Amino acid sequence: MLNTFIDRYVRAINLLIALALAAMVVLVFGNVVLRYVFNSGIAVSEELSRWLFVWITFLGAVAAIKENAHLGTDMLVSRLSVRGKKACMALGHVLMLYITWLFFDGSWQQMKINWDVEAPVTGASMAIFYASGVVFSVCAGFLLTLQLLRVLTGKASENELVMVKESEEQAELEALQAELAREDAAARALGLPPKQRGE
Repeated sequence: MLNTFIDRYVRAINLLIALALAAMVVLVFGNVVLRYVFNSGIAVSEELSRWLFVWITFLGAVAAIKENAHLGTDMLVSRLSVRGKKACMALGHVLMLYITWLFFDGSWQQMKINWDVEAPVTGASMAIFYASGVVFSVCAGFLLTLQLLRVLTGKASENELVMVKESEEQAELEALQAELAREDAAARALGLPPKQRGE
């Protein structure tokens, strides 16, 4: 049930990102057309586009945490035993939670400081700009805590213990090797030699 909620939540985030990106395209492209064709423009275009870009970045980072899509290296972790992988993943998540807390604290302070500061064009509170860091920190902290609990309770599979892959080609190779291993196991179960699997 919790996994379903998280999946729906991340889908909603991806939808918000798509809508914000569409709004950015309309604002920037519309402003260019108005400026060069009609010698006018949308006054709030640049400011809103900049704010939307920041929000897209932070919301995308939340979605990437769920998919383990952030940059990393598996050169050491992939060679460790299961216990070593669990220890590294737990330590990594504790460090990420600490950094997320620092980010939350800094964003919260900036939001409070800029609560009464008006943006130059829209006149909106600059706290909206810094709220993106608060939203990211809360969402990322929630996902990281859930992932850490899965590791500590033993619910994470061995494949999940290596959060990142060095390259997409390596991940594809491992998926192909797993598929071939399943086919070999199925052929052995039927008493067929491996060369007859495809016949």
